[in-house]
Amino acid sequence: MKKFTLLFSVAALLCTQVKAQDSLTIRKMYDEALVNGQCYENLHYLCKNIGQRLSGSANAQKAVDWSKKLMDGYGFDKVYLQEVMVPHWVRGAKEEAAIIDGKTRIPVPIVALGMSIATPKAGITANVIEVKSIKELEGLGESVVKGKIVFFNRAFDPRFIETGAAYGNAGDQRFMGPAVAAKLGAAGVIVRSLTEIIDDYPHTGATLAAPGSKMIPAAAISTKAANKLSAMLKLRKFPAAKFYFKQNCELLPDVKSYNVIGEITGSENPNKFITVGGHLDSWDLAEGAHDDGTGVMQSVEVLRIFKTVGYKPKNSVRAVLFMNEENGHKGGTKYAELAAQNKEQHIAAIETDEGGFTPRGFSFADVSKDFIKKVNDNFKSILEPYDVDKLTIGGAGTDIEPMKETVPGVVLIGFRPDSQRYFDLHHTAKDVFENVNKRELELGAAGMAALIYLIDQHGL
Repeated sequence: MKKFTLLFSVAALLCTQVKAQDSLTIRKMYDEALVNGQCYENLHYLCKNIGQRLSGSANAQKAVDWSKKLMDGYGFDKVYLQEVMVPHWVRGAKEEAAIIDGKTRIPVPIVALGMSIATPKAGITANVIEVKSIKELEGLGESVVKGKIVFFNRAFDPRFIETGAAYGNAGDQRFMGPAVAAKLGAAGVIVRSLTEIIDDYPHTGATLAAPGSKMIPAAAISTKAANKLSAMLKLRKFPAAKFYFKQNCELLPDVKSYNVIGEITGSENPNKFITVGGHLDSWDLAEGAHDDGTGVMQSVEVLRIFKTVGYKPKNSVRAVLFMNEENGHKGGTKYAELAAQNKEQHIAAIETDEGGFTPRGFSFADVSKDFIKKVNDNFKSILEPYDVDKLTIGGAGTDIEPMKETVPGVVLIGFRPDSQRYFDLHHTAKDVFENVNKRELELGAAGMAALIYLIDQHGL
């Protein structure tokens, strides 16, 4: 019995020493991020010297060239480009829209949805049908919908604590609504912007259609304008009143682009990988600061922190700046395809694509309750002093999602910052550098560095 008691005491002592070493190392990483951090300065350059980075654009290529040079300058073990063909959609001249009430025209803000087609040169003027769901639209049938402008007006549900859940709940009207309306003969579609905030900043975003299927012009309308239009409909001003919009977007042939990858090679397991990344492309209305300039600069910062504090990971750690998350997901698909082709073993992949706000924790996709309990038992107490210890089952990210099908055993993880302000800015002209807080950004980078360190040391 004394022998077992002694063994237990030794094991407990070793465990305490390991946790103490982990805490010291993570404290060094946080100190580096908060005292000497470079992700905020790098984000400033990305936003102000390059700006919007829609896939296929000249600015997207500038971002590729600059971010590769940035990681080369940090002296990572490997920095390289991963070729990928991406869509090249252009918005064209600024959109126009108005509610037409007799002889009165009331201008309203809209933006074309990504991958939509243009209206005729003179625009579209038609009566409006307001619906709250795709199911409601399908119930009306072609005889009612044909020739009309369909107005999807389902608002964010404010009861969700995580605003990403509200986005997911309302998002189908933008993702799939225009394709369904096209099948029913609609002339065009306007969609209430996917946000809870009431303002005059419309939110763009991609809409989907099966290859070869009929497409119609589709745009997002600001929430203030959506409320105004809905109120007029309720006053039974239609069909006397109509809606007009004009947009000039175009889908050009695919072009060559790149994922940008930096790597610190593992000292023990060079062909085992932990990936951290975000998407380098952005929508074209602003600077792509929170979506997802913060994510890519945090990912680079993780490797810079490791190198600066002298941490040599056992497994290879990659920062991946994915191209084309917004309107095609080609970068993430290519990365997963090549990881399988090269027979790489991936331990974990972390995506940061929910803005650079105050970090709260991480969500783990497609794992059991037992798994998440073990993760909390192992890591929560070490992460708790930094308020990044909320470790839950949940989503991971669009760019790393394809790895689930191609890379057996990989654990997909999403970085989860505070979500309350993200959809005020998401896909709008307000997504600019000035709306990013330096300290929040640095805390997020340090939090990801801490989790990757723990996974590298102790596995999952």
